[in-house]
Amino acid sequence: MTPEHIPHPPITDRQTWTEARQALLATEKALTREWDRVNALRRRLPMVSVENYQFEGPDGALRLRDVFAGQRQLIIYHFMFGPDWDAGCPVCTHYMNELCDLSNLATRDTTFAIVARAPITKIMAHKAATGIRFPFYSSYGSQFNYDFNVSDERGEGQGVSVFFRIDDQVYHTYSAYQRGVEGLTSWDAFLDITPYGRQQDFEDSPPGWPQRPTYGA
Repeated sequence: MTPEHIPHPPITDRQTWTEARQALLATEKALTREWDRVNALRRRLPMVSVENYQFEGPDGALRLRDVFAGQRQLIIYHFMFGPDWDAGCPVCTHYMNELCDLSNLATRDTTFAIVARAPITKIMAHKAATGIRFPFYSSYGSQFNYDFNVSDERGEGQGVSVFFRIDDQVYHTYSAYQRGVEGLTSWDAFLDITPYGRQQDFEDSPPGWPQRPTYGA
């Protein structure tokens, strides 16, 4: 293919480029403000109490409330891994391994974990073979995947669900699937889908929500 036939953006002078870039920047800033508005609406979603589902972890049986690991908020990634599969979904695996360090979620009273419907022995083998570093639990034998619309008669799906804990009672606050998950690649993006958000004072949050200086610790 000759250079004149290579698809490419228009070629222009620096002044014209600068004007076009400034016009796009205005649109980008409007999108950021709209995203902040959507996040503010998400923080005002109601929540609904849910069953304290039983899971299986590497150390044995545990309940949904135990997966919080003492934190107030819990983000669960629904990993595609059916009970009769030999290995987990390669796309889900790649996604888990490309995520950044999420340990800072703990400073915002939030835990991140993975749940799949495969038996725990298969999950632990897949976790060890692929280097997945996040806590990984099995919902095998429970209705959890079905209740959160990631398993049905057609097979397995993926998504995220967010939960909030008050004492021993667990509440479901949010779920997203398919393209609703693809932007979740950093710890602050994950916080954006929780009831408390990033807990920074630039956010429009309900009165009494935990907040700290935006550029503080």
